[in-house]
Amino acid sequence: MNKIINARTVPTFIIFFIVIVSPSLVSAHVKWFTEVAPEKEMIENILSPLFMTLSLLIALFLAVLTQLSEPLVERIPFLKKLDVSLDRFRKYSRYLLKYGTALALIIQAVSGTIFAPEFPIQNGFVTILLWITIAFLVIPHHYSTKAGSIILLGLFIYQLQIAGLFHMLDYGFYVAIIGVLLVGKTKLENWGFPFLYLGTGLSLCWVAVEKWVFPIMSIDIIQNHQVPTFGFPPATFVVLAAFIEFVVGYLLVVGILNRVLAFVLTLIFISTTMLFGITEIIGHFMIHIVLIIFIIEGVSFYDPPIKIHKSLLNQMIFVFLNFLFVLATFLLIYYRFA
Repeated sequence: MNKIINARTVPTFIIFFIVIVSPSLVSAHVKWFTEVAPEKEMIENILSPLFMTLSLLIALFLAVLTQLSEPLVERIPFLKKLDVSLDRFRKYSRYLLKYGTALALIIQAVSGTIFAPEFPIQNGFVTILLWITIAFLVIPHHYSTKAGSIILLGLFIYQLQIAGLFHMLDYGFYVAIIGVLLVGKTKLENWGFPFLYLGTGLSLCWVAVEKWVFPIMSIDIIQNHQVPTFGFPPATFVVLAAFIEFVVGYLLVVGILNRVLAFVLTLIFISTTMLFGITEIIGHFMIHIVLIIFIIEGVSFYDPPIKIHKSLLNQMIFVFLNFLFVLATFLLIYYRFA
């Protein structure tokens, strides 16, 4: 696959254009929609001139973005008013997570799967435990919520033994959800939603790397589902789509533009539902709930890691280098154990 492309023809803004208009591979679990056997790409092909150029451009863009995001909200009256309005709904966030999780589990139980469409329920006892978990979550008491989350953790560990750690990392956000439900009404309650941001962001980053390491699966989806590539060759489009997902995950972790990202991602997931149908609804319903919570919560409770650096220049250097480090770490770990 020839991924070589002149850097000037791929300005950074094209990535965000694709985020807004493409309903395709961004935040999609490619395993759900293709029967093609995964074939690992050679590392020298992954680290193509396109990949390296985009990595540097995006790192530079993110460094600048950290200095523009907060002033942008403060200077635009509509955004500032919207920010204040959404703050009023924060008291409902935990209820939304609790009952949203219950509804997501109901959808899974009815469809005969657990956590994801690729995990069919193979044991009747698992179905019973799943319905017990739902019942506990529906009961409006925090002890009941904790009981339900403990059973859900047990189900996650059970599925972990079947699918393996490497595979279940795709759904690590469930561990974060369980954590939020467990620490409710305790001294650790304030750590709940930051943990949810972290778990969801890391899950998105992890799933993004799959598209680089096993591009053949994403290319098969593009060809079989007539996914628009906006003039890009399928292989190039897969690289771009993976970068979009990775950047979104990274920004959620570092605490930048969380409300904007959650809103854009929600629109993307709605569009992918129209493209992929019921499988998408079953698999991503829980993510929809999490993103709605992110839209409500924003980042005021979360002190972004860049704040440990006081000067503007140090913050920009930190984000630039940190993004490249995180990108390289995820890629090397995934490639090593894939």
